[in-house]
Amino acid sequence: MTRSNPRAAPLTLQACTLVALTALTTLTALTACSGSSAPSSTPASAATSATAPAATQPASAASGQAADCTGGTTVSSASDLKSALASATAGQTIVLATGTYQGDFVASSSGTQQAPITLCGPRGAILEGESIKHGYTLHLNRASWWRLEGFTVEGGQKGVMTDRVTHDLIYGLYVHSTGDEAIHLRDFSSYNTVSHNVVRDTGLLVQFYGEGIYVGTAHKNWCKYSGCQPDASNSNMITANDIEGTTAENIDIKEGSTGGQIIGNHLDGTGMAAAASTAWINVKGNDWLIDGNTGANSSRDGFQVHQVYPGWGISNTFRGNRAQVNGPGYGIYVPSKSLQTVVACNNVVSAAGRGFSTIACS
Repeated sequence: MTRSNPRAAPLTLQACTLVALTALTTLTALTACSGSSAPSSTPASAATSATAPAATQPASAASGQAADCTGGTTVSSASDLKSALASATAGQTIVLATGTYQGDFVASSSGTQQAPITLCGPRGAILEGESIKHGYTLHLNRASWWRLEGFTVEGGQKGVMTDRVTHDLIYGLYVHSTGDEAIHLRDFSSYNTVSHNVVRDTGLLVQFYGEGIYVGTAHKNWCKYSGCQPDASNSNMITANDIEGTTAENIDIKEGSTGGQIIGNHLDGTGMAAAASTAWINVKGNDWLIDGNTGANSSRDGFQVHQVYPGWGISNTFRGNRAQVNGPGYGIYVPSKSLQTVVACNNVVSAAGRGFSTIACS
């Protein structure tokens, strides 16, 4: 949603390399990027078609497979977790024991490409934010080369927030019941991967701000968060996530962001507030690739491109998506040919009241 609230061409090989380097050293890391079968910890609903949207609470959200956290330092209380995050060093693994960790948690040190920092645990390890009215349940603040894997994040005004990070991996989390958005990459956060997460029940505080995954900053807030410059949160990969029950867009890409990819996500507009969102994905950045996503149920359109600030919303590509809109709009809405949007003819659209797209496919 276009709003003022705070909050490069296809790079498939680069993104796959990023995932492998940052966290997934097994073959499943490469198959996730290549479009092959997903890892065993992927929610089953992430692979379902638009004709069979996932349930509001998938089984995997309650009993998802734990990340491989062997050899790490185990914590079992909120105070221990805060201490571990504060003292984390390159190469360290912090293992969350099953239980509830109440509070807002911050990491502000970085790992390296050769020695990332890992925070992992089973679904039963729950980071519970202090209030949906304020705070970030988990905040990576200038903390690059981190791996977040497997656990649950709930509550908080925002679930997982990144500021000025690179090469972070947010993988296989269950993020739900947030005041505003679930996962937000902000303030020049670039070359990150958001993969295989389950997102549910956002916007409990303000529906208008309840995105599932949100990249960048609205131009009205550039002076607040990015030094009055476009928030160049660039070249991020959003792949194989299962997103439903968001009051605003499932995925929102802001003006200022360039060269990211949105690939193979399961999207569902059930629960969206009509006044807050009219599509699963709203792209206002440049040179984004939107490929192989499956969507169902929208109050208007399936996918949208908009130009809300001069020079942005340009040269985005949609290909291989499947959209069962079940709404009055288009499968893919583009306001003008001047935006140089590419809509491939291999997109499949059904139950869209106004048809395939506002522009011809190519």
